[in-house]
Amino acid sequence: MRTNYSDDFPLLKNSWENGKRLVYLDNAATTQKPAQVIEAVRKYYEHYNANPHRGAYPLSEKATELYETARERVAGFIGAGSPEEIVFTKGTTESLNLVAGIYGMDILQEGDEILISIAEHHSNLIPWQAVAKAKGARLRYLYTDENGKLTQEEIAANITSQTRIVAVAQVSNVLGIVNPIGEIIKKAHEAGAVVVLDAAQGIPHMQVDVQALDVDFLAFSGHKLYAPMGIGVLYAKKHLSKMRPLLFGGGMVDDVSEQTATFTDGPAKFEGGTQNVEGAVGLHSAIDYLENIGYERIGEVENELTQYALARLNSMPYVTVYGRESGHNRTGVISFNIDGAHPHDVSTILSADGVAIRSGHHCAHPLMRHMGVNATCRASLCFYNTKEDIDVLAESICKVREVLKLGAK
Repeated sequence: MRTNYSDDFPLLKNSWENGKRLVYLDNAATTQKPAQVIEAVRKYYEHYNANPHRGAYPLSEKATELYETARERVAGFIGAGSPEEIVFTKGTTESLNLVAGIYGMDILQEGDEILISIAEHHSNLIPWQAVAKAKGARLRYLYTDENGKLTQEEIAANITSQTRIVAVAQVSNVLGIVNPIGEIIKKAHEAGAVVVLDAAQGIPHMQVDVQALDVDFLAFSGHKLYAPMGIGVLYAKKHLSKMRPLLFGGGMVDDVSEQTATFTDGPAKFEGGTQNVEGAVGLHSAIDYLENIGYERIGEVENELTQYALARLNSMPYVTVYGRESGHNRTGVISFNIDGAHPHDVSTILSADGVAIRSGHHCAHPLMRHMGVNATCRASLCFYNTKEDIDVLAESICKVREVLKLGAK
């Protein structure tokens, strides 16, 4: 059985930092791209580049075919009932803003409640703040326990008859903990609420079936799924996709007169302007690549790496790891701090050893305050990482204490 996938990723094979091998542990921010995806985008530009849905000539028709085939591929990938439920966006942020700024603005009334978790990325928090203020709605929070989990008691106590929208991440981008999405959706629907799922950190690591989940909206980004930047997905149940458009322009109209316009139905209504065809092509290729490996295998590799990394870090008495969930209830996103060391200093020192991690608040200020910290270091793993990568990380962490004169190893 194959154990090392890094050879599929040209950047990992050819890039060096400070004369040392790159140990890339910032996969929660963006993943590297396999050769197959890079080749698919190159082939598109060399052979098929044209504006889709515009021309009656063969090149434009081919670009349209590739774009719409990618939509069909995404629909099948997440178990959607129809490609008509798939809208291409720039990424998760745009997808969530579209739901909040259009659907939320249209259905919410004064006194209604929007429920999110304290661990949300700002992309799934600030739009709801804006909508709540504009509509006179109330923004409420689910709070994590001391281990970073959303408990059943917290969910049951806060989803009420006033709750209209529940917007929550499938996986925390800070703690890596998998939230009890099935329970949240069940409780929300019983209360008559709609669920918006941020799957940006979940879908790279686990299979998602939107019909089995019975989720109303789902958003994710291609660039965290081994696809190019600038392409994202918004899934909306067909009966919910009859929203007004956000962007006005070419390609999303049926007819325009001097004073009025009528719009198309389905995803085209939300895709005004020239779309990111090469991004859709790359996303199609990335899905093919992932499914060829299989989520079962990806889960096995990543779980083993995560447990190994947690064991190494937890064995260091001066390292604090945040989020105590283990096993299959978490992904390889690991936030930690080193006693006496600022996360930015840690990241800078590690980079001298070729180790790339993230440091800061991770676009989650409220969660940082809830945890009582200003910032953390974040190492995020995926299936192309290795135990050797983790060993280099651990050895470099030891050097941090030496460089900052914080005491012996």
